[in-house]
Parts: sequence; C-alpha cells; structure tokens
Amino acid sequence: MKKQDFVVRFAGEGGQGVVTSAEGLAQAMAQSGYNVQTFSTFPSQIRGGPTWTQTRISTSTVLSSGDDLDVLVAFNEYAYETHKDEVGPEGVIVYNSGEFEIDASDKALGMDFDDLAKQTGNNRAANFVVMGALSQLVGLPLVVLEEFNRQRYTRGRASDQQIIESNNMALSLGSEEATKSGFTLGELADPVKPDGEQVLLNGNLAISIGAAHAGLEVFVGYPISPATPILLWMEQNLVGEGKFVYQSTSEIESITAIVGAGYSGKKAMTSTAGPGFSLMGEGLGLAWMAEIPLVVVNVQRGGPSTGLPTKTEQSDLLTALYPGHGDLKMPVIAPGTVEECFYAGVMAVNWAERYQGPVILLSEMALAERRQNMPRPNLSEIVAEDRKLYEGTNGYLRYDGWELSPMPVPGGPGSYVANGSEHDAMGDTTHLPTRHIQMTERRFSKLKLLNDGTYESDNESANIAVVPWGGSKGPARDAYNRMRESGMDIGWYYTMFIHPMPDQMLEELKQKDLVIVPELNYMGQFSSVIRGEGINAVSITQYTGLPFKVRDLVKKVTELVDNSIKEGATA
Repeated sequence: MKKQDFVVRFAGEGGQGVVTSAEGLAQAMAQSGYNVQTFSTFPSQIRGGPTWTQTRISTSTVLSSGDDLDVLVAFNEYAYETHKDEVGPEGVIVYNSGEFEIDASDKALGMDFDDLAKQTGNNRAANFVVMGALSQLVGLPLVVLEEFNRQRYTRGRASDQQIIESNNMALSLGSEEATKSGFTLGELADPVKPDGEQVLLNGNLAISIGAAHAGLEVFVGYPISPATPILLWMEQNLVGEGKFVYQSTSEIESITAIVGAGYSGKKAMTSTAGPGFSLMGEGLGLAWMAEIPLVVVNVQRGGPSTGLPTKTEQSDLLTALYPGHGDLKMPVIAPGTVEECFYAGVMAVNWAERYQGPVILLSEMALAERRQNMPRPNLSEIVAEDRKLYEGTNGYLRYDGWELSPMPVPGGPGSYVANGSEHDAMGDTTHLPTRHIQMTERRFSKLKLLNDGTYESDNESANIAVVPWGGSKGPARDAYNRMRESGMDIGWYYTMFIHPMPDQMLEELKQKDLVIVPELNYMGQFSSVIRGEGINAVSITQYTGLPFKVRDLVKKVTELVDNSIKEGATA
C-alpha cells in the first residue's frame, strides 16, 4: 500500500536554511496537488540558535503538523541529539556528515550537504540536495521538484538559468546519495487534487488579504513578533487613492492613530502581539466608549511580559475580551486554520463597521507562521460592509437611544463629541446615573448585531463534546476523528466567533454532561469563559510554546471521558 502521509522535520541553526528547506518542499508538493502544512519554531535572536521546521504532506486534508517523524533532517549534531527520539520506528534520519558523524545502527543517511552543493557550482544549493534525497526516500519523481525549481527561479534575471541548472544537479546528487543507502519509506501515493484552485498561504498573509478585501483603508502598526509580517504586507500592498499605511513609533501611537482614523470615517486596523496589546487597553476603552469602528489583530505568543516571543500560545483570550477597565466585553474572532484567517480578516472589518466599535482578531504564532494550502477565495463573493452614515442635518443626537445610530463623519452634518467620559446624547460629559445606565446598555445591546457567526458540529447527540478554539482546532479535530473511529461516543463543536458566540451552539453545549476544551494556556481561559454561560466545561491545557500532539490529546480526552462515565455510573 502506498504511503498517504509523510512528515519531515528540518532541524539545525538559524541561517542554515532550515525554514527555507521546509517551505520549499511544502510549496513544491502543493504545486503537485498534495495537501501540506508547515510548523516552525525558532529562537528570538535575529540569527542563529536552535531552529526547526516541520512539513507534513498528505493526499487528504492536513489537520495538524503530525506526531512521529518519517524523516529527520539534522543540519548539526545538536539537532540530531534533540530530535532523534521523535523519529518513528520506520523512519529515517538524514544528517549532514560534513558537520558531524554519528554512531547509530538505526536508519541514518549521512551526506555532506555543503560539499555536494559545491559540486554544483552553487554553494547555496544544499536545500535542494536534501530535497533530492527526500524524493528518493518516498518514491517521488524528481520531475516534481525540478518543475518547482523552474517556476521558483524563473524571474527574468540573467542568472536564472544557471541557478535552475545547479539546483537540478543538486536534486540529482541528493537522490543518488539516498539511492546508495538503500533506505526507503515506501512510495508516496499520487495526489488527490482538491477541487478548484489552491493557494499556499500563512495566517498573517491570509488575515492581511482578507482585511484588504473587506475595504480596509488605514493601517498603522509597530513591529513586533510574530505580527510584523502583517505590517510589511500592508506597506507593500495597501496602496492607492484613499489608502494610508504608517509604521508608528509605539503601540500606543498605533491605537490612537486608528481611533482617529475610525472616527474620521475610515476602515482602520493595527496588528500587534501580547505586550503591545497590553499597551492598547486605554485606546480600546475609548473606542468602545465613543463607538468608533476599528480592528486590532493580536497574534498571540508566550507570555507574560516579553515571555516567549517566537513560541505559540493561546493565553491572551481574557485580555482580548476585557482589555480595559469598566464594563466592556470586546467582540473576538479567533480563527483556527489559515483559510479561516482570511475570512476572519473580512469579518473583523465588517463587524467593526456594522456595530460601530472595536473588534479583536485573535490569531497565534503557530497560525501566523504556518503555511497551508487552501482553496483560492472567490473575491467577487466577498461582501464588504460599510457603517451606517448620518446624512441628515445638524442638531443630530449621535448617542440618543439604546440602539445603534448612524455615525456622522467630520466635516459633514451631525457634529458631535466623541467622548471618553460618559456622555449625553450629543456626546457632552455627564455624570447622571440614568445616562450611564442608558449608555452602558446601549453599548452592550449593539453586540446583538454580531450574531451571524457560524459554527461546526458533529455527533450532536453525544453527552460529552470536544470544543477547541483557535489554532488548537486542527490537532483536536485529528484526535476527535481517531476517537470516533475507535467507537467513542463523543461530539464535536467549534466556532471562530468567540464573542458573541452563536446562540444555538451555546444552547446545545449547556445540555452536555461535559465539554472538553483543549487550549494552549495554563489557566484554562476558554473553559472559564463558557462556564460563565452555564456550560460544564473543563480544559486540557498545555503551555510548552508548541502545539498539541494528536496522540497526547487522544490520551487525555479518553481519560476525561472514562472518568466522566465512571462518575455518572456511581452517582
């Protein structure tokens, strides 16, 4: 039987081409019709330090980056010692014998990556040497990688053909070395090409494109890992008449700038990570109080403080919901896949415009850096919403009533005060208890305009359900599928619309005996939120800076289910 799934990890030091190798392989295989997903982790220094990137290739949809490795590519000895135990029993280790040698009776293929690259006349072709070896190990025709090489390096430059030829030679040399070893992992099955055109994106890029196609006009941001690529994309692509992009000097400047942009009638957004988001709390409170549309993308990383700048975590949920003092609760959208990142970018901008207030798009490092194939969105079907504008005469009472009202634009009719203090119908400061009651209820009542969020469900009749959020969706779904295949009676629910959550989903979860929430934080933040809604929820937590392994989730969910059944039997 041909191999349907293949997991390879490239490990070494920053600057050795670890990430380039993994992403190049993913791109080549995606172009051939395979489903792919990458995961990268690296230290916070600019160059150097232990780095590894994992690529999973499959004939079916890839939900997680994989558990056991089929191949470990070790660029140095430290990488070999650190990762060798994660290679599966049938796996192969490919190591750089020009850097180190190993004493191993296992399946280990030593190649001098750099020397083989030099033989091609291109010292930078080591990545292609490795990919050539991998193609031989899984029975992948070299022509697949040669076509990727041709497409990638045909750029209209004089040196293109020379680079293409040297890379093709490197592929052949790597394949020959693997052939000599006699190692094989079996033949990779032919791809089952998904319906329609596919694109290979990461989460940051998908969010950026989605927001742009929702009509984003202003972006102001300050560089911070892992959100900086959003700023860079905006600088290069959010251009043209009526568009404005600016790199600010701080996160405080970013939030105040987009508050001003939102007030002036523009669709505005910024991006940041945990430390920067903490600084934006006061500005977000102002936007909530004054009813000003804007979007803040928070790409979560390990915290608190500087924490783990280049590791993944889901520990900013409570901060995203309650970023400021007083009575407020932000709308939060937390995508779980790269494809969802695109639609989250669209929905976040639309939600902000619709209810005239701030919206938090809560991503995370694992999603931001992950490359994954997805169907190319039909951009002609994207609906970009615009706020209700006031077009009457002066004398308009902007904050009158308990419901959303049309928003004036400066320079037009309907002048008012956008006030951070409690205010009357015109926006002037007031301390009257009756007005505070009215305005508080008004601000919260507008959230019902955001109740169009969708959700997934499966085996709804089960008394116990798995309910992940954000980037833990994929591993949790993988685990869920395995448990269902083994006969476990368990349900599945998921939504990227954290607040407001779809009403029907909430009502169904309230009926469950137990809701199990896998999440990457210590406190079990999402389960604590939904317990406040009357749901009997418990978290499976992990705070290593890495995503869940599927086998770990299967084990932990199974234990919780068994305990719940035992407790029910003895009750």
